[in-house]
Amino acid sequence: MQKFLITGLGNIGAEYELTRHNIGFLIADALANELKINFTTGRLAATAEGSFRGKKVYIIKPSTYMNLSGNAMRYWLKENNIETINSLTLVDDLALPFGEIRIKGSGSDAGHNGLTSIQEVLGTQKYPRLRFGIGNDFAKGKQVNYVLGTWSDEEAKGLQERIPKCIEAIKEFMLGGLENAMNKYNGK
Repeated sequence: MQKFLITGLGNIGAEYELTRHNIGFLIADALANELKINFTTGRLAATAEGSFRGKKVYIIKPSTYMNLSGNAMRYWLKENNIETINSLTLVDDLALPFGEIRIKGSGSDAGHNGLTSIQEVLGTQKYPRLRFGIGNDFAKGKQVNYVLGTWSDEEAKGLQERIPKCIEAIKEFMLGGLENAMNKYNGK
């Protein structure tokens, strides 16, 4: 049975729960809900395990905080004997307009501490990721406040339609592969 690791990036703790930086956790929660599986406390992460159309799916939300996300991802890839190509990292992206999805098979960390950690720990930039646009509507010097800020009312409404699109894209990634997911969902 083909196995996949879906890693939602975010920070643990109630103060971070509904922040833009935690979109990876929100998407991971929605995927677990869709697959009717629950998270339990695991090593270095909250973990959920299930299946989707004959594929084994492991979903993790690292409990290491964003800056050490790579440790959790490496552990669960090895623990479940999953190749990096069958992993998908869910992450926020300032460079994309709100709600836009961009799926890539490799690339730079673009200054994102979670991706920096993953690249350092895995020793490669070649791992699939789904970037979710959070926009960049902040004043000079206010990036941290924006990223760690909560969604506006308008954004919160937009998430209701955008997160299901992410779930569709993740399913396409698992069933049809990276290229198909990129072709169908990038820029949408």
